[in-house]
Amino acid sequence: MPANQPPIDNPPSAASTSVVTSQAAPLTHRLAAAIDNAAERLGRAAAWLSFVLVLVVGVIVVLRYGFQLGSIALQESVMYINGTLFVLGAGYTLKAQGHVRVDVFYSRFSPRGRALVDSLGALLFLLPAAFFIAWISWDYVAVAWRIREGSPEASGLPFVYLLKTLIIVLPVLLAVQGVSELLKSLRALLASKESALQVEDAAETRL
Repeated sequence: MPANQPPIDNPPSAASTSVVTSQAAPLTHRLAAAIDNAAERLGRAAAWLSFVLVLVVGVIVVLRYGFQLGSIALQESVMYINGTLFVLGAGYTLKAQGHVRVDVFYSRFSPRGRALVDSLGALLFLLPAAFFIAWISWDYVAVAWRIREGSPEASGLPFVYLLKTLIIVLPVLLAVQGVSELLKSLRALLASKESALQVEDAAETRL
């Protein structure tokens, strides 16, 4: 009678790979969902700022041409509102895929190809660019905070240092939303890979 042979370790199947991935997926899914939710809220706030911007511009026009009155602080507030609107809406626009992009070949790619392009775009372009903008602008913003920079006009708003802080906030919001987009793209890549493994496993089982 032949001696008992040690059990042969079977390679992990697609089902076991799927179980491991499904256990790790909820964490990345919750993180991406939390980032998207924050971007959604900031986007809605930015939408209200656009309404405020229209009102302020309307008041400036009425005061100037109707009553021959002008306010430097009110005029400068347009710049503050516009800058805040742009910065708060940047992450939401990225989430909604609303930024300008060259879409010559992207629309022809498969879902996995699009996920691969999005992943590489976030890793090689978006995140490094956001880091570079924040790094190169840090000293510029720090000086404004150090001197509490205000308007050069006597009756202007004394919050230029807060306005310049938006230069740092912009790349931070883009980077955070970029992480969410990267996680979603990687999840799409893993899902397509799992589907391919399951198809191959099913084909081998039929054989």
